[in-house]
Amino acid sequence: MPAITVSHLSKSFGDVVAVDDLSFDVPSGAITAFLGPNGAGKTTTLRMILGLVTPTSGSTTIGGVPYRDLDRPLRKVGAVLEATAFHPGLTAQSHLDGVRIAAGLSAGRVGEVLDRVDLDAVKHRRIGGFSLGMRQRLALATALLGEPHLLVLDEPANGLDPAGMRWLRGFLRGYATDGHTVLVSTHVLAEIQQIADHVVIISAGRLRWNGPLDQERGLEDLYLEVAG
Repeated sequence: MPAITVSHLSKSFGDVVAVDDLSFDVPSGAITAFLGPNGAGKTTTLRMILGLVTPTSGSTTIGGVPYRDLDRPLRKVGAVLEATAFHPGLTAQSHLDGVRIAAGLSAGRVGEVLDRVDLDAVKHRRIGGFSLGMRQRLALATALLGEPHLLVLDEPANGLDPAGMRWLRGFLRGYATDGHTVLVSTHVLAEIQQIADHVVIISAGRLRWNGPLDQERGLEDLYLEVAG
């Protein structure tokens, strides 16, 4: 069964059609790159998958179940949609403690995820003083708290320096190698090409490509051809 199924999904905001009869599957145990130009409908699609936006029509499921019906969803899905949505007065540790208490997770998970994203050394620093790259890592740590089988990431490389990009690439590849699934929206084609197994490309809210990554053809050439 696919990790995610998007079926005839559409969303309109007034007269603006953001997503238009979109259908695709995200295969389990793989990294799927979700690509498209600005305004293509990527973020709106991700928010519908996560139950944050109600579709005008169509449906999305995670392992065959709508997100809203998942039992203990943080244990099934970890998401990074907005890396700036933190209270600036909290420390990294206090933010994660609040999330894990609300989700009924063990206290030990906070230290584990801080170590996994290399933020343990700054866990007592207030988030208001974090760089964008550090906020991206904290957002990823938050997504990992429930030890989910699926990660849904929207532009996780924003604000990362080259070393941070290499770290993220290695982390995502290792996560998928362990049998997990990643759906990642990004505009950094060169980085995602090195790790993606599958590609979904949309433009103007409609599907333009859905299939395995062909390394010989090259992701940039494919993207330019189908998304323009």
